[in-house]
Amino acid sequence: MSAGTIDDVRRARRIACFGATGSGKTTIAAALGARLGLPIVAADEHCWDPGWTEVPADEQRRRLLPAIHAEAWVLDALRSSIARDAWERVDAVVALDYPRATSFARLVRRTARRIRTHELVCNGNVETIRLALASDSILWWHARSWRSKRERMRAWHADASAPPVLLLSRPRDADALLAAL
Repeated sequence: MSAGTIDDVRRARRIACFGATGSGKTTIAAALGARLGLPIVAADEHCWDPGWTEVPADEQRRRLLPAIHAEAWVLDALRSSIARDAWERVDAVVALDYPRATSFARLVRRTARRIRTHELVCNGNVETIRLALASDSILWWHARSWRSKRERMRAWHADASAPPVLLLSRPRDADALLAAL
């Protein structure tokens, strides 16, 4: 099937959101969940402990698999620890295939806001200037992972054996999807 439509998303009971870091996966997952009456699964809440300690992959699976095996959900990220399990159950994928500059600008604005407001994220963690500038920061992660995520989305979209993949090229495409729902 692969190339997805708004109707595929509308009918779906299990939706995975995918895109580069900062593209808006969690935001669109929340909006999809609200419009379709589906529970949201926020992957980072299960994958980061306090102190920005990443949870080991086997523990991520233990925490996330019960949600993935539920009858309905919107997953805000396909973390590698549970991607195969989620892929086997997903009815539709909403892929945010935005230009690098778009997702990076969103990420920088979000990070700056979180630093300024001390917003709590991922189990009480806060972003700091030191973390944002570190060699393993979320900003550097975007730079290192953007291309592979784009290639993965486009490969899924072109794969006739994949679940329906609605590839959104610009934020206004996401707005149009949400308006149509």
